Amino acid sequence: MRISVQDHTLFAYTGGKPFNPAQPTAVFIHGVLNDHSVWILQTRYLAHHGWNVLAIDLPGQSKSEGPPPESVEQAAHTVIALLDAVGVSKAALIGHSLGSLIVLQAAAQAPERVSHLALVGTAFPMRVSQALLDGALNTPMKAIDMVNTFSHSTLAPPPSALGPGTWLYGGNKALMRRVLASNSQSNVFHLGFKACDSYTLGEEAMAKVQCPTLFVLGQHDQMTPPKAAQSLIGKAQQGQVIHLQAGHSLMTEAPDAVLHALVKFLKP
Repeated sequence: MRISVQDHTLFAYTGGKPFNPAQPTAVFIHGVLNDHSVWILQTRYLAHHGWNVLAIDLPGQSKSEGPPPESVEQAAHTVIALLDAVGVSKAALIGHSLGSLIVLQAAAQAPERVSHLALVGTAFPMRVSQALLDGALNTPMKAIDMVNTFSHSTLAPPPSALGPGTWLYGGNKALMRRVLASNSQSNVFHLGFKACDSYTLGEEAMAKVQCPTLFVLGQHDQMTPPKAAQSLIGKAQQGQVIHLQAGHSLMTEAPDAVLHALVKFLKP
């Protein structure tokens, strides 16, 4: 589904179902150098069980046009503009890593428009090491290798999102290289990491959230360790926390567990 948002075309995966205004809507936001495809299992299930799903590619990467966001706040405005564009007054927001900060900020900017908030692989502050910031800017292929080493707790967990025995390192490397190459004008790798590292409003934003909040954390996450989410968990008014046997790439390492957590959380 291609939607005009802020004067540019934004791509949203709908799980193979047409958008139905009568159904509840869930919006999924990916992390740095990922795209809508990381949510493939979760979005397709919800789309076939009474939900509209909009798993977007952030502006300026993969199938979405426009300038890539330079900050969490800017990306959050895009999420709210997306709801306006499709005529949705209220939606569930679900984000991973950088995407978790984006949906958190969107829920703070427009709390009356968010029914549920799910933060997957989140942290605050979401500091990025100088080595990764420099690598994303100057040696992106080497930095992609580093991120993949830190993001996975196993080589090929059974079952993974792409089937038993899938080499998750290789699949995610290919995805990250593809997303990086999708924008020849801007380094979306460095921009994404810089947005994570420079975001300072996490606790303030969490205090403004009015809906139930789910934290889905990987027990073996080296990018955003579970302890790094405690400042947000402590500010959540209606917080629930789930720890999964996975690293940072929870949706591919523990796809069923992430799906079950979201389905339970989103039940009316």
